[in-house]
Amino acid sequence: MELLLILSLISLLAWAYLVFGHHGFWRADQRLPQNTGAPLNNLPPIVAIIPARDEAQSIARAIKSLLNQRYEGDFRVILVDDGSRDGTAALAQKAADECATGRSLTILSAPPLAKGWTGKLWALSHGVAKAGDKARYFWLTDADAEHGPDVLARLVQKAESDDRDLVSLMIRLRTEGFWEGWLIPAFIFFFQMLYPFPAINNPSQKTAGAAGGCILVRRHRLDQIGGLAALRGALIDDCTLAAKIRDAGGRLWLGLADDSRSLRGADGLKPLWMMVKRTAFSQLHFSSFLLLGTILGLAMVFLLAPIATVVGIVTGRPDLLLSGVVSWLLMIIAYRPTLRDYRRNPLEAIGLWLIAGLYAMMTIHSALDHWRGKGSQWKGRDYDRHGTLDSHKSDGGP
Repeated sequence: MELLLILSLISLLAWAYLVFGHHGFWRADQRLPQNTGAPLNNLPPIVAIIPARDEAQSIARAIKSLLNQRYEGDFRVILVDDGSRDGTAALAQKAADECATGRSLTILSAPPLAKGWTGKLWALSHGVAKAGDKARYFWLTDADAEHGPDVLARLVQKAESDDRDLVSLMIRLRTEGFWEGWLIPAFIFFFQMLYPFPAINNPSQKTAGAAGGCILVRRHRLDQIGGLAALRGALIDDCTLAAKIRDAGGRLWLGLADDSRSLRGADGLKPLWMMVKRTAFSQLHFSSFLLLGTILGLAMVFLLAPIATVVGIVTGRPDLLLSGVVSWLLMIIAYRPTLRDYRRNPLEAIGLWLIAGLYAMMTIHSALDHWRGKGSQWKGRDYDRHGTLDSHKSDGGP
């Protein structure tokens, strides 16, 4: 029992640090200004690059949201079709033809996927190579992302006025079903805990992070790190890009989106589980030591509060009860801003420990697959356990 009390007090100290320190990550207050500020004297040329593979359900809305951007500078959109089998390119062209903005869409076909690359990075690199030398920034976004009309102008204003080499937004994810509603806000919360946005946005800090659904990156910084080839094979390509930009002396900014949303949904627990499992162990650099530390850390931080509370009630130990209740309250306080941002019931914060347990099991599943030599599959392609194309199962093409 005394051991449980000691562990509970350690958990309490951890939550005290997370709430009163750790850069205030939980406040969820890092956002682009609503207005674009004072007009820039010379609006930089921008090229948006979208990798797409079998995105028929979302591509039309994504393309229209890009072509309808209220950006007065030179702006072009390149779609790189990565071997789609569902008519993605034709639907994208049709959507572009329906826009009355006068902007055109360039559609490229990516070459067969090269060994050692992930499909997304391969397609993006092809788009960057074909973009020409004029662009000052590349806007890297997804084929299932829909952006409000002023998003690009706000991204550029932030980059130019605040001298940022990479500006990124964590786009709003769908939370329509039961499992999406329970797991997605927690995913955002955990991401902010791992990569505190205020620390990323502070040039004096070494923390680096980005969100792949919306990244505006300065061209010369991308060239400086060796282009997207420097990221080849990276499953966590967005954060890898941010780390390399920061290591090269670049300045980062990452915030929560208010007008950019994902059109992709996950109906049920299985697709969400598979999404997390696919990259969880790679996030830990395939380290058994880091896996053990992560699982123990999740248990210590998230599970001990309810355990100490219940045991304190059952055994009549007020010290256990107090430490458990205070830790649980701090957990609830920390999670509520994210729930509020996603318009969820604040009472759901009470169950964050259960969600943390689910994510722990997903991470263990990811590690087990790696140890068994089992890779993953994404849109008809097989990847080995390190996340690169498995040449024994895939020819690199469609």
